[in-house]
Amino acid sequence: MRLKILRLTLHSDTPMRGDGAKLRGFFATSFNEYPSLHQHITDKLIYRYPLIQYKMLNGSPLVLGINEGAEVLKEIYNKFKEIKLGDRCYCIMERGVTVKSEEFGCTEEILSYRFATPWIALSQENYVRYKEASEEEKRDLLRRILVGNILSASKGLGYVAKEHIRLDLGMMKDEICMLKGTKVTGFRGEFTTCFAIPDHMGLGRAGSGGFVLLEA
Repeated sequence: MRLKILRLTLHSDTPMRGDGAKLRGFFATSFNEYPSLHQHITDKLIYRYPLIQYKMLNGSPLVLGINEGAEVLKEIYNKFKEIKLGDRCYCIMERGVTVKSEEFGCTEEILSYRFATPWIALSQENYVRYKEASEEEKRDLLRRILVGNILSASKGLGYVAKEHIRLDLGMMKDEICMLKGTKVTGFRGEFTTCFAIPDHMGLGRAGSGGFVLLEA
């Protein structure tokens, strides 16, 4: 299937200090009338794959809009002159917008990807399984979780994979990350798969909040 992808890049007077979650907080507060910006209706969380995702890459924000999310970003991308993260305000000096139709789904071609920021793979339950597993079992567990993340994103975007998703992990390195004030284990690394995923789309836990995927 084809997805409409809008990428909004922002450059401020000084590099921003913060993460995707704080960036999402700014947009949620500033434009609360758009539920897709913050995944809530009144006080209830919307449990679906996020159509607007927030990334912080080298101190510069990138906001990704998918399909209907792209239309929302078109409406609000130039309606703010500064971004407040925590107790600091950053003046927006430059903003760029690109809109593309990009492939998402099974492909005959083998594609290579890398995680530019940590992939949050493990739930509380499978973290215990991971810690007790052998090295081979750990890799197999992560591979199966990643396939599951792709299938979950597919379901949220209305795509049905009609064939088995082949996926192989390359080198993976774990590191400690903060997720909503809690220390969690994230992974950086590479993988190959016969599945097309647009650059910067999130996979796994916190898919909207800055844990991103880049094509190598």
